Amino acid sequence: MDKISVMICDDSALMRNLIGRIISDYDGFEIAGKAENGRDLLDKLPAAKPDVILLDIEMPVMTGIQFLEERKLRHIDIPVIILSSIATEGAAVTMRCLELGASDFITKPGGSSVTLKIGDVSTEIVEYVASYGASYAAIHGKHVPSPDYFSHQVKLKAAEKFVAQRKGEDAAQHASIKKTDFTPPPSWSVPRNKEPAVITPEREGGRIEIIAIGISTGGPNALRDMLEKIDPNLKQPVLIVQHMPAGFTKEFAESLNNICPLEVTEAQDGEPVLNGHVYIAPGNYHMTVEKRAIGAIIRLNQDDLRNGHRPSADCLFESIAHNYQNKALGVIMTGMGRDGAAQLAEMRKKGAWTLGQDQASSIVYGMPKVAWEMGGVQRQVPLEKLADAINTLAKEHLMS
Repeated sequence: MDKISVMICDDSALMRNLIGRIISDYDGFEIAGKAENGRDLLDKLPAAKPDVILLDIEMPVMTGIQFLEERKLRHIDIPVIILSSIATEGAAVTMRCLELGASDFITKPGGSSVTLKIGDVSTEIVEYVASYGASYAAIHGKHVPSPDYFSHQVKLKAAEKFVAQRKGEDAAQHASIKKTDFTPPPSWSVPRNKEPAVITPEREGGRIEIIAIGISTGGPNALRDMLEKIDPNLKQPVLIVQHMPAGFTKEFAESLNNICPLEVTEAQDGEPVLNGHVYIAPGNYHMTVEKRAIGAIIRLNQDDLRNGHRPSADCLFESIAHNYQNKALGVIMTGMGRDGAAQLAEMRKKGAWTLGQDQASSIVYGMPKVAWEMGGVQRQVPLEKLADAINTLAKEHLMS
């Protein structure tokens, strides 16, 4: 079995070492190399041959933005995960990184002691590196562990830390299981694809009045790809839950608005749901729909996390199933975990039309896989054809 090879680029030697320790602590990863700025990274890439790059933005000599510009000119296709500041000005720069081809971003902890808090996002680092690295490695002929393998290790480490804390031991000494000690237990095996459950809808699919989309890991680029091809004459409103931190979704919506033929905005509580408009759920808020006599409005709330997320695709899909029943289209796209799967199945039970992104085009075939297995997906579609599938269904079942 090959390992996912990781390149770390940050101007802080301490940060490079801390991130390197997080990566090295997991079986199935290896450090391809470390660079202190974009120029150093470009020089080292040919020999390092990484499967994924973790990239800081603010660096001397060559910034992260400048590296991405050069990467684009050189047609380098290695996925890049940005380590971003959570400051407001950092959001605009991060969206620029996505526009230049970065795959995704992770927000560094805030405050002056960011280096000491980088462990707070270690799970995100591991999951993103595993997801994007495994996808790239597989395309290039390597046989690497699946993202599930690393998620299992994350759970084991969390369990070890919990037990240590309960015993009153020094949690810092028990926060991780060293990779040299890690052997997948007999209970872990590569998850197999299940035959989908059979759902018999309560009614036949009706006219489509609204479109709801749930997406997570791999989403920023997948949404750019899909929305760029959406029909400019699409009549229905489109509501999207993309798992993203607070402070970034407004800039993300504006970035999508630059390439989508429809207007794209960050959703606001109480605003009317307009036809031919795309709404992005704000970070840290669930988005639902409330139907009124004069039309539907968007509702935002900060209820408890659902499936570990806020916003949650399940919250949106549940609201659509309740309010629109068979007069809706639900779409679930690339993402880790199972958010959206259960309530997409509920939408299907009510008679709604449903689509899921297929395994081959998903960075992480998690959410769409679970939805498919639960019987919630009528048809699986590759990313490059997803916009056409949405356009066709929306036009064929246009609301009267």
